[in-house]
Amino acid sequence: MSKGEKTKVFILDTGLTLAGEHGLEGVSIGLLAKVTGMSKSGLFAHFNSKENLQLAILSYAAEDFLQQVIVPATKVTRGIPRILALVDNWVSWSDNMSGGCIFASAGTEFSERPGKVRDLLFKQQQLWLNSIVRVAESAISENYFNDKADLDQFAFELYSFLLGINSYRQMLHDPEIEIKKEKALLSLLSRYVKPEVKLENYL
Repeated sequence: MSKGEKTKVFILDTGLTLAGEHGLEGVSIGLLAKVTGMSKSGLFAHFNSKENLQLAILSYAAEDFLQQVIVPATKVTRGIPRILALVDNWVSWSDNMSGGCIFASAGTEFSERPGKVRDLLFKQQQLWLNSIVRVAESAISENYFNDKADLDQFAFELYSFLLGINSYRQMLHDPEIEIKKEKALLSLLSRYVKPEVKLENYL
């Protein structure tokens, strides 16, 4: 990695942390300059606008998500083991983010604000939902899920389940979240697996 690439990673990593603390809208070139010790003019040369900075932070977060959540899960046995790996990876990734899942918080910020940032957030979340569907498809092909399982519904439920965990951890700080998480996940999966699949062997 070149010096310039290292500098950009440092800038975006700092920007991602600031987005967790101040919201994505709260991250400005001025604030980033103050925190990184870099000049505003130098940062402006990198991004040209606040919107471009926000887009770059989201793209950086998406690549981190890919490498920390999705790629490791693809190396796990297809089916239920891979779904559980995806859940565990997502929770670990979210826990390690300042402020929790950046896509959840930014989605709330920009849901009613048309523009490039909202468009990118929408695209990123659609890709994530598509990834969940593909993992669920592997659960069918490996004889874990019922052949007629509604995979779009499964993606909706797992997506909502993970966002709920994010809120319970980041906002409510529920001390029993691990117990509740396991119960909810068992309940969710039980609606899709074949009768002969014993979920207790995996959870």
